[in-house]
Amino acid sequence: MFENIHLTILYSALFYVFIIAGLRVLGKKELGQLSIADLVFIMLISEVVGDVMRASNDSLAGGIFAALTLMVVNKILEWWKYKSKNFGNLMEGSPAVLIRHGKMNEKEMKKNKITQADLEQEGRKNGIGDITTIALAILEVDGRISILKEDHVKTSITIEE
Repeated sequence: MFENIHLTILYSALFYVFIIAGLRVLGKKELGQLSIADLVFIMLISEVVGDVMRASNDSLAGGIFAALTLMVVNKILEWWKYKSKNFGNLMEGSPAVLIRHGKMNEKEMKKNKITQADLEQEGRKNGIGDITTIALAILEVDGRISILKEDHVKTSITIEE
C-alpha cells in the first residue's frame, strides 16, 4: 500500500508548485470571482493531476503536460471572451435586470429561478426593507445580485432585458 508513498509526496508537492505558478502566470481572478469556465478548468485540473499525484502508472511529465494544455486552452478562451462580446455572452451569459424602478421583471425572475423572497433578502442585505424602492436589481453573471438605490442610478444606465 505504501510502496509509492515517496512518489505521491514528491508528485503532490511538484504539482502544487506547478499549478500555483501556472495560475499566477495566467493571472487568475480571485476565487470569489470564478466564472463557469474557471470552475470547469479547476475541476479538470484536479482530475488530470489526481491520478499522477497518487503515483499511479501515469507519468509526472504526462500530468504536467495535460495541466499545461488546460491552462493554455483556458487562457485562449479568456482572450477570446475579452475580444468578442458575443463569445463572452455565450460562455458566461449576460446580466439580467430583475427589478427596474421598483417593478419586478417576472420574466427574468422566472427564467433565472429567482423568487420575490430572494429579492427581499438581497434588499435587506443592502438596507432596503421594501423592494419597491429598489431602482435596479441586477443578477450578475457570477450569480450575485447587485442592488442600486434610486439615488445611485443615473437615467443613462441601460441594461438589455
